[in-house]
Parts: sequence; C-alpha cells; structure tokens
Amino acid sequence: MAGRSWEMSRRTAAGVILAAGMMPRTALANARFDAWRSQFKARARAEGIPTAVTRALDGARFLPDVVRSDRKPAETARSLGDYIASAASPQRIKAGQVAMSRYPTLLGRIEQRYDVPREVIVAIWGMESSYGAVRGSASVLSTLASLAFEGRRRELFENELLAALQILASGDVTQTRMRGSYAGAMGHTQFMPSSFLEHAVDFNRDGLRDIWADDPTDALASTAAYLRAKGWRKSQPWGYETRLPNGFDLSQTGRVFPRRLRDWSALGVTRADGGKLSGSSRGALILPAGPTGPVFMIFDNFHVLKTYNYADSYVIGVGHLSDRLAGRGTIVADFPTNPWGMSNAERQELQKRLNALGFQAGRPDGVIGEKGRAAIRSYETARGLPVTGVPSPDLLAVLQ
Repeated sequence: MAGRSWEMSRRTAAGVILAAGMMPRTALANARFDAWRSQFKARARAEGIPTAVTRALDGARFLPDVVRSDRKPAETARSLGDYIASAASPQRIKAGQVAMSRYPTLLGRIEQRYDVPREVIVAIWGMESSYGAVRGSASVLSTLASLAFEGRRRELFENELLAALQILASGDVTQTRMRGSYAGAMGHTQFMPSSFLEHAVDFNRDGLRDIWADDPTDALASTAAYLRAKGWRKSQPWGYETRLPNGFDLSQTGRVFPRRLRDWSALGVTRADGGKLSGSSRGALILPAGPTGPVFMIFDNFHVLKTYNYADSYVIGVGHLSDRLAGRGTIVADFPTNPWGMSNAERQELQKRLNALGFQAGRPDGVIGEKGRAAIRSYETARGLPVTGVPSPDLLAVLQ
C-alpha cells in the first residue's frame, strides 16, 4: 500500500464513485476514506516523511463520531455564566491547589525559566485535561485523518496530520502512545501537533519531548514555553473585573479600543474590588455578557491566551481560574439571564440578519462577543448610523 501511485488512487476513487449506488453509506465512506488516505500518503512522502512513518497511516480509521462531534451545532453552547462556573468550580479549584502543592519545585523551575506564573500554567492544565485525568484516548492519526477527509477544514487538518507524522519521525512518541482528544489535541495541556513541533520542550532532559507521559513535566514546561513565545508579559495580569459609572458610553468598550489606565479612571471606571485605576499601562474594556454583567479590563496577556484557544469564554475561564488558584476573589457582578437585554433567540436572530447582509457576526449562537460587536459597528458605519457596536432590541428592529 505504501507504494501505491497517485494514478492508482485516482482510479480507486473513481471506482468508488461508480459503485456508490450499490454500497451502504458506511462502506462507501470507508472506501472513499481509503482512497483519500492513499493520496495523502503519497503527498506525505513527497514532503519528506519517511515511508516507514507513512505506513503508520495504514492503521488510521475513519471515525464518524469525530466528525459528528466537530459538527455540533452552535446552539449547544453554554452561557458564559455557566461556562465560568464550571471553569472555576470549587472542585476544579481544589484539584488545582492539590496539583500546585504536589509539584512546587517543578512549577518554580518552570516559572523561573519562562516568566509565566505557575497558576496560569496550572489553570490551563486544569481546563484542558482536568490536571491530566482526561487526556483523550482517541488515535491522533485516525482523528486528524477523519477530520481532514471530511473536508470542511481539510487544509488545516491535513497540515496537522503531516505534523503528527513528523512527530512520529522524530521519535518523541510511538504511534500507539500518540493518543488525544476528538479534535486531535494531545497530552496534559492538549497541544495540536503543529504547536508541539514549534514549542514542545524536553524539560526533564530524558531525550524526549513527552507530553503524553503520566509525569506532566514536559507538558507543563511546553505550555509555558508556548506562552512566552507568543508574547507573555511578566508581572502583567490577563485582566481583572471593573465597574462602569452610570451612563457610561458603551461605544468606547471593546478590545480594539485600549486606553491608559489613568484615562479610564478619569472616565469614572474603577476596579470591582474598589481599587483605583492608575498608571500608563494600556487596557481595554470588554463586556462579554453585556453592560449589566461582569466587565473586564484586559491586557496584552489576554490576547496571548487567545492564541491557545480563541474563545473569549475560554480565556476568561483560564484567567479567573488562575486568579482563584493565586488566592484572589470571585467575580463580583452576576451574569444576566438575558445579556444586552435580549433573549437568546433575539441575539441569534440579530447575528443571522447581520450575516445575511454580509456583516460577519459569527455563528448564530446567541453569544455576541467582540466579533459580533465589530459587525454591528461595520453595519452602523455603512448605514450612516451612530457607531456604538451595541446589540439591542432597537437594532434588531431596524434589521428586520
């Protein structure tokens, strides 16, 4: 199979298509997958992956459950309040404290080497794998091959599959041990293969960059190395909760509108704990649950965390969990039932209508974050309306 030519693969695929009417759906999908896999192996060899390594793909299987998981509808998304409550649950905080007390010397060495606080590293560990308890048991090769074959993000997952083969070629892990999540992420802190190649480190100096081992040393150090490479700034917070004065102009909020802290103070913004904002550091205000929910002042490290997972909810979850592990307090403001004074159905409809008009508001899941607010600002600008970026029932009425 390893020596099959592209022309033979093309003929095989054509034969599958001709036989489509006579084959069960599962058998048809598997036959097409086999043809795609043969073509991909040829590509991998052409890009320098040794033949002995590409043979590992012979054991890759099409996993329909992986594709179904990847296609989960946006409507299943949890509210931000529920997400944060789970991210920083009492159980997760306690388990994180136990993990920190178990590895104080290791975390201290990592913190000294990479200038990333231990509580941030441990928070990511807790969010990604429940401190190593849930690292994923799916074959990474089968997972990535299934997602690449499915085709919606073929280029992305084919590149990740090539990276996974490069990892096998490096000898850092065997095919049997290369297990991970249904998204292809691996190890204690769920690295994608491309991130592993670029940022994984052999911190315990045993000759392997082993993020899969029960010993979390290399995984935790690799996470710190990743964050530093992405621009983590020592002694700067990811963010913190603030309070807005009555009548505050919400058009000034959004991560694209940073100001010096003393300028925010002059506008009446304070920390939620009552502290005053001061100094020339620049931060931006985000309203992930609308102006009646928690409002956060975010800094450059917020954006660094977004390179790990782009969702604002994830970053706030990691940030808040890290705060709790460092002994800081809970979020003060309550999360509203209807952010922005709109029901979930109304927020979804607003997103759908903006998308239909060509303003990219993101998937219609009812979560109107920075992308949705940017779409609103673009719409307001195009229509000659006052630019606020604020979702509202009135805006929805205008769009109808």
